[in-house]
Amino acid sequence: MQHNRAGRKLGRTTAHRKALFRNQLNSLLTHERITTTLPKAKELRPLAEKLVTLGKRGGLHARRLAARTIDKDSVKRLFDEIAPRFTTRAGGYTRIMKLGQRPGDGAEMAILEFVDFDFAQRRAEKKAAEKAATDKKESLLDKARRLVTGKGKGEAAEGEKAEKAGAAPEAATEGSTEKKPAKPKASKPSKPKAEPKAGASKAAKAPKGPKPEKKGGSTRSATPRKVGGG
Repeated sequence: MQHNRAGRKLGRTTAHRKALFRNQLNSLLTHERITTTLPKAKELRPLAEKLVTLGKRGGLHARRLAARTIDKDSVKRLFDEIAPRFTTRAGGYTRIMKLGQRPGDGAEMAILEFVDFDFAQRRAEKKAAEKAATDKKESLLDKARRLVTGKGKGEAAEGEKAEKAGAAPEAATEGSTEKKPAKPKASKPSKPKAEPKAGASKAAKAPKGPKPEKKGGSTRSATPRKVGGG
């Protein structure tokens, strides 16, 4: 017979198990619904309900007790949003829904959620948050684009439209089957050639005389020597 062995160790040390429960409680208070294994869900459920009881009690001391287990954001959400919804409920703030075995290792899976969890509302809130994040990202990109190019997203779109509108008539004229008659090119008047001068032509036609032979570096012609004495 087992005595004084309440609680599952879950194959973890004490510190590891407390850290695991702390993370799961923060996720449960943030999303109001988590998917985990069935043994973990059964161990986590009483811890979550005790936190809701502290949230219903309110006060600084209750907040400090809750802050020993969860972080500041989860404490604020617990005391301001979640606990006021269960003021008329005596207990049983959470429920466990079994999902069957996990395909990988065959572990029993389950969903742990608050009993007043509204799936449609949470999905709408999630979509709104995603849209806000996307708009913020686009605004940051637009700001960066404006700093780099000096134009915002709207101005860039208008410029693209103007370019497309300017390119459309050109494409229409290029694709049309009608061909316009080519205009004859005006011929330029040819300039009359200048007649050569008479003196210049005579000078050009005159034969050149023989050049004197160079001998010993001088340009004078050699004189014949006399034969004999005298």
